[in-house]
Amino acid sequence: AFFERKAMGGAATVNVGSAVADSKRGRIGKNQLPLDDPESLPPIYRLASAINRHGAVAAIELQHCGPYSYTSALEGNQIYGAVDKVNPMGQFAPAMPEEVIEETIEAYADATAFAKFCGFGLVMIHAGHGWLINQFLDPNINDRKDQWGGSLENRCRFLLSIVERIRQKCGRGFPIEVRMSGSMCYEGGYGIDEGIAIARLLDGKVDLIHVSAGSHEAQVDREEDRIDLAEGGQEAGAPEGPSCFARLERSGALFAVTHPSMFLPDGVNVQYAAEIKKHVQTPVATVGALSDPALMEEIIASGKADVVQTARAMIADPDLPRKAREGKSDEIRPCIRCFECFAGITTKRQYRCAVNPEIGFEQDCRHALPASTPKRVLVAGGGIAGMEAALVAAQRGHQVILCEKEGRLGGALRCEDKVPFKRLLSEYLDYQARMISRSPIDVRLSTAVTPEYAAAAETDVLIAALGARPCVPEIPGIDGKNVLGAEEVYYHPDKTGESVLVLGGGLVGIELAIYLAGLGRKVTIMEMMDTLSDGGNPIHALALIGELSKYKIQVTTSTKAVEIDEGGVIGEYVGGAYTLPAIPTVVAAVLQTNPLGTALCADAELGSRKLYPAHTVVYAVGLRPLQEEADALRFCAPEFHQIGDCWVARNIHHATREAFAVARDI
Repeated sequence: AFFERKAMGGAATVNVGSAVADSKRGRIGKNQLPLDDPESLPPIYRLASAINRHGAVAAIELQHCGPYSYTSALEGNQIYGAVDKVNPMGQFAPAMPEEVIEETIEAYADATAFAKFCGFGLVMIHAGHGWLINQFLDPNINDRKDQWGGSLENRCRFLLSIVERIRQKCGRGFPIEVRMSGSMCYEGGYGIDEGIAIARLLDGKVDLIHVSAGSHEAQVDREEDRIDLAEGGQEAGAPEGPSCFARLERSGALFAVTHPSMFLPDGVNVQYAAEIKKHVQTPVATVGALSDPALMEEIIASGKADVVQTARAMIADPDLPRKAREGKSDEIRPCIRCFECFAGITTKRQYRCAVNPEIGFEQDCRHALPASTPKRVLVAGGGIAGMEAALVAAQRGHQVILCEKEGRLGGALRCEDKVPFKRLLSEYLDYQARMISRSPIDVRLSTAVTPEYAAAAETDVLIAALGARPCVPEIPGIDGKNVLGAEEVYYHPDKTGESVLVLGGGLVGIELAIYLAGLGRKVTIMEMMDTLSDGGNPIHALALIGELSKYKIQVTTSTKAVEIDEGGVIGEYVGGAYTLPAIPTVVAAVLQTNPLGTALCADAELGSRKLYPAHTVVYAVGLRPLQEEADALRFCAPEFHQIGDCWVARNIHHATREAFAVARDI
């Protein structure tokens, strides 16, 4: 249903990602579609049929993870790389021998034939981002001395042999797309000139050259980061010392290029496709941070690319192509590039989206019925949760009143409207407000819902979406003139001095620090726990690591603020006294030994103190739900619901999904 919904929305092609050509050696997880297993034919056939019946071409991506394959998913089979390599899990992957290379080439051809038989009209060979084929292409990795390494022609031989064998098995009429990195975007990897050379070798041999950028695995491929196992060195991937941070720092920056983060401009990677297109006759596709139909049109009209591909934008709004064709671009729900979709599939094995609560529940939503008995619904609060609840309730046929105590819709997040990297979030809030203005919802701004107001409204349902208030830490000096809350700083950044110390290493504190650093402030983050928090989104954390490094933001963990004065904050080293539970994230691995930090050294005595100078201190230590205010409304209507931050302070995804579910059940 996830892929079918994209076809229903008007996409020309819907690509099913990360199918594995050789599940015996190249699988990164058991959830990957195996195209070498006959038992997978029925579900794969149904998947292709579901896409095709809506007029879209069903496409599928063929991947081989090489040394990054999970041995637990391979039933004891050996993993291989282009060269000898220790992967981040500490597993040794020897260089793929020639007989296995030949078997892998055949596996790609067999997988393509299987996909064609199942009804797919196109295959995309993934030859970028650091996976197996890309490792053969990368001069920083591939130092083989045989016909599969060394010169450009030899490094491309594996990819070209796969293409040639697919042609032999499936015929020239079956389309082949190759995804490549136009540039590896890191020192030692190939740049755009060699990207052009690779594309020219593919020219005329494939039907579409899909140009992406970067390599997820670059952080473990520099010579200085490699571990010599022969000398008894520690296995790679252990979070120890600056080299670990250096690897992860590069990983964060490069991941945010391959999958552009909120910190990068729209269409940041189009430049690589545009340059390659000048040198080949084969159609070229571009991808990455593309969600604006006007920009997509300009890319094609100006000849920078022949095809525009997008993933996250179609998760946020599967109807993007249809709305663009119908001239309804202002009705397209914008992707905010928060990486919630990546976090969902990597940590929960389920697709999800911060702004589209239907993702992962498409089948249920398709068969939803209007409300059998329309009711009068009062929504108290016009933030993320309140706006979503009001829209969904109105769509189901209920009579909705939406009250917001401020003069505009959007809630507490409106404080970030001027933050450059939160531009898309502001666009989403504007989109929700626009959709509400075009609905029959009765919007009442500058209206606080009191028990008296709610009772007088005489509604059948009351939804409390009141939000939360910032927690104010009980620290001597917290009421000083040099101390501000995060929200006030967002509204009035000019109130901060040249140096700022942010209390709190959660997402709010980290992003605020990045914002202030971008304004030229010298920023330090102080966190009482022994790690910064990724807020449950380890993928967004990769982008944050890159920004922390870019702005040279100092980080001190395991440090408790005990007093604030005019000179800054006195911090007390608390060691592991406030250690978070084990967090399976990159941030946790990195910042326990953060070389950017100014924390008291590891051998400092417990309880030792130090002054951290700062002109301004900003607290961002969490939110406290407006529970008492919500409780006061609990019996003001026959049916009562409490959603969003006034229930538990969480992220946008939880607020949106919770509001959607509650409103759908009324």
